[in-house]
Amino acid sequence: MKKRILSALLATTFLVGSVALTGCGSKTSAPEEKKKIVVGATPEPHAQILEKVKPILEKKGYTLEIKVFNDYVIPNTAVEDGELDANFFQHVPYLEQFNKEKGTHLTYTAKIHLEPMGVYSKKIKDLKELKNGATIAVPSDPTNEARALRLLEKQGILKFKEGQLITKLDITENTKNIKIQELEAAQLPRTLADVDAAVINTNYALPAGLNPLKDALAIEDKDSPYSNVLAVKEGNQDKAYIKALTEAITSPEIKKFIEEQYKGAIIPSF
Repeated sequence: MKKRILSALLATTFLVGSVALTGCGSKTSAPEEKKKIVVGATPEPHAQILEKVKPILEKKGYTLEIKVFNDYVIPNTAVEDGELDANFFQHVPYLEQFNKEKGTHLTYTAKIHLEPMGVYSKKIKDLKELKNGATIAVPSDPTNEARALRLLEKQGILKFKEGQLITKLDITENTKNIKIQELEAAQLPRTLADVDAAVINTNYALPAGLNPLKDALAIEDKDSPYSNVLAVKEGNQDKAYIKALTEAITSPEIKKFIEEQYKGAIIPSF
């Protein structure tokens, strides 16, 4: 009888030990691979392009969720905080300046397209018609303001000192006494009736019904360095889901879509 009881106890001990070992093993198993990718973007053309990326990612086994923003700050802080996996709205100079000012740790995986910045007006048909004391609105964020001012300089309207992040305080020649009004980039299309001209990013010009090729009085050259990128947090660029997203957004299908949909108003950078 004692032998039977001892055998039963040993069997029970072995069974409990096995369960414990199995439980331990389950805790150290590899985490399930991420299959849902959340990307922040401004409405047009970024969110439009991402809609075309969805079916390409589905074939790779991923679901893409697009969150639309109308500003340039929240999409970056959301990537930094992990609320977004990536964002698609900005060029490299803006990203680098944002990191410097906000202490964020963002990088990019690929350059996607160039949106040439343009000068628009509802009051004149040619920049030569600008009157003495005219007001021109430009984006207020440092990189896009400098970009806008250099475009005006290239048209012979103003001259500035050397440097990257120039502002209206850096004007060295202003024969027409042009006034520069700094406004948030998203507000610029709505101010056209109140100013003589405005320098507007294409992603805000398009939703306002402005065609860069037809409506802009001046536009950036195609060799502009301000290509928009797919931005992620440093350390995430080599993760499988980010690699899949990058491959999908730089695929031949997306290049063809950009070329056919925007007909030169937006230019693929890959």
